[in-house]
Amino acid sequence: MIYDLLTNYNLYSKANARLALGFEWLSKLDPKTLDGRIDIKGDEVFAIVQSYTTFPANEKRFETHKDHIDIQYIFEGEEMMYYEPVRNLTVTEAYNPERDVAFYADSAEFVSLPCKTGQFTVFYPEDAHKPSCILNKASYVRKVVVKVKF
Repeated sequence: MIYDLLTNYNLYSKANARLALGFEWLSKLDPKTLDGRIDIKGDEVFAIVQSYTTFPANEKRFETHKDHIDIQYIFEGEEMMYYEPVRNLTVTEAYNPERDVAFYADSAEFVSLPCKTGQFTVFYPEDAHKPSCILNKASYVRKVVVKVKF
């Protein structure tokens, strides 16, 4: 798991060529980009632009993805994301390969990641995460999730 400002993306781009491609695309993101999927390199690297109001944490679930790394970048608003190694969690919904997602019950221990405009997280397949949660109060968020083939 990585948690940083987008201005520091070059520190992580050397880890993986597809990750670098995702970060490079994010660095040029036009804030007026409409919601929806944007192919960067087909199914290997693509972005999902989202707009929503944050949710109470008890309405969200921890999730993981086997086939993709998530780069989650906030370009407007703020939210709380939670992180916990998947080995510490109990599966509540088995892995669905068509959606590339499994869901988990909450844990008594987890890491809180307050994310504000300009910040990103990277979640690898072993990183359970619960995004889109209220930080201080319900907030309108514009976010991009770049999916990078693992």
